[in-house]
Amino acid sequence: MTFLRRAVVLSRSRKPGLYSSIALLVLLSLSPVTRTLAAAPDLQAVLSGSRQRIEKTDYRATGRLTQIGADGKRTNYKFAAKAHWFPDGLRMLFEFSGPGADKTTLLLRMSTNGRPTIEAMKPGEKAASVVPFEHWNDPVLGTNFSYEDLVEDWFFWKTQELQPSTKYGARDCFVLKSTAGAQDKTSYDSVTSWIDQSIMFPVQVVKTLHGSGQQKQFTAFGLRQNGGSWSASQMEAKLPGKPGSSLLVIEGGTPKANLSAKDFVIGTPIAPAAPAK
Repeated sequence: MTFLRRAVVLSRSRKPGLYSSIALLVLLSLSPVTRTLAAAPDLQAVLSGSRQRIEKTDYRATGRLTQIGADGKRTNYKFAAKAHWFPDGLRMLFEFSGPGADKTTLLLRMSTNGRPTIEAMKPGEKAASVVPFEHWNDPVLGTNFSYEDLVEDWFFWKTQELQPSTKYGARDCFVLKSTAGAQDKTSYDSVTSWIDQSIMFPVQVVKTLHGSGQQKQFTAFGLRQNGGSWSASQMEAKLPGKPGSSLLVIEGGTPKANLSAKDFVIGTPIAPAAPAK
């Protein structure tokens, strides 16, 4: 929810808290305000605003990943993340810590035209390996977030449709439907994004899985501006019609982290992020 792609963070209580995200959220996000679009935007303007936000990625973040079961039981994992847009595209490094010393590390890359690759090093493994495409939709530590959900590649797909603008809660939103083509490597048939018109930040994203038609819903909470950047303190991932949900919660972060290529080597410690303010 990428959603986690940009991430610094303030909870709704104004204390450190996704969308990427999610945002995701996460994202995926530490997304600078690119511009406010006119009331009647064209498709290219919305795409350009969304892509520019991603292309300004540069952050460190820490927080927790929580799975909430049907019975309300919570399972928590810590995570640290960093991301940066380079001339050849986006790089994102995540380290999830489970019970004891178990760690799962993910390195995601996305080229300038939106082509992702994913590497992983799981507990007990001594080296990272490329994640085959058929496993891109595997859950991260049993949550509703998959490996692929951590990067916002759909904004770079060829087939895009701007649907009628609408309200999401109190927010006026552009509604962008992105449809995967044969050239797009993804587990999803389509992704629909509700993008806040004033800050160009996706407040909700609904993804439709290829084959099954199962939908996955990502919602950003706690949006706030911090030093010129917009962020979400939480990103929630839900499967409509099914109990339980997953939360990606940002508890600390550093926008404009000035990262370099050497920061994105699996096995290199991810330095702690500064507390969110």
